[in-house]
Amino acid sequence: MSEPQPHTDTTNSPEEQQLLWATMVRVYLSESDHGLKALLKCLHDELRVCGATVTRGVAGFGASGVVHGTSLVDLSSDLPLVLEFFDRPDRARAAIERIKDFVEPGHVVSWSVSVESNGR
Repeated sequence: MSEPQPHTDTTNSPEEQQLLWATMVRVYLSESDHGLKALLKCLHDELRVCGATVTRGVAGFGASGVVHGTSLVDLSSDLPLVLEFFDRPDRARAAIERIKDFVEPGHVVSWSVSVESNGR
């Protein structure tokens, strides 16, 4: 399947919006995965992706069916983490290939997105 082509929104505003195509990547981890720092370092220093965000979940489960969660009493559980980043499709694909060393198979998903730009 080919990537959608970039296109421009045809608004007549002085700051015409241009939509650029990118790939959003989501990586599913858990706090017990000790490679997060190395993964972030790779994305930042080596791959230089546009940016990355790590979100800590309050609960979740994977293929094992074990629910990982927390309450106010127990704040040091093995909670789920989600790392997200986006970049141009070619750069995102290269990043996905590189980070496979850091994550379990099936824990990386990606999809095409449009990124709004002010045309500058």
